[in-house]
Amino acid sequence: MSVDRDRIEAAVSEILAALGDDPAREGLQQTPRRVAELYAELFAGVGVDPAEALRSTFDSSPVSSGAAPETDARADERTTADDLDAFGRPAQPVLLRDIAFRSVCEHHLLPFEGVAHVAYVPSGRIAGLGSIVAVVESASSRLQLQERLTDDIADALERALDARGVLVVLDARHGCVTARGPRQTGSTTVTLSARGSLADPSARAEVTALLGATQGLGR
Repeated sequence: MSVDRDRIEAAVSEILAALGDDPAREGLQQTPRRVAELYAELFAGVGVDPAEALRSTFDSSPVSSGAAPETDARADERTTADDLDAFGRPAQPVLLRDIAFRSVCEHHLLPFEGVAHVAYVPSGRIAGLGSIVAVVESASSRLQLQERLTDDIADALERALDARGVLVVLDARHGCVTARGPRQTGSTTVTLSARGSLADPSARAEVTALLGATQGLGR
């Protein structure tokens, strides 16, 4: 879905006039066009399912090289068959941290930007690392709330990969906090969304520590 650039240009001209300025003066003549181009880029994800970025995945089954390795007899007794990999060992998470993103808050139309930390536990299929970045980019390229964006990324990974567990942490600085109102230029907002096995408090704490999300990595 593409934005209607003509309508955006007309609306920006009206806003400039409403602000008491002259849209026809030299410094503003091209502003409506520039804003329309900017919005086309910022909102390129409108109407796009972020999970589409994960259409190409890879089989995570190990390549056979003889006998399978021995399982750990000390494995947590709470581990179920759904938590085991093809060798019968506890499935391990894939982690990707410090994914830079930017989005636009739907409340004041001001930008917010930061880093996304993503982890998932595969259940047969894995995604290319660039595809995970593309999910974050797609989900953030629309009017958003940080809380919803966190859920959108987690939902896309869970649906497309049928992942055993998903954990997404966003750490972002908001224009509506830094440029207006409280004007807290140093504060950030952290949101978390967990699914499946990574919703378990102990597993979530372990993976969050590995991601470094609790230490403000990526700022």
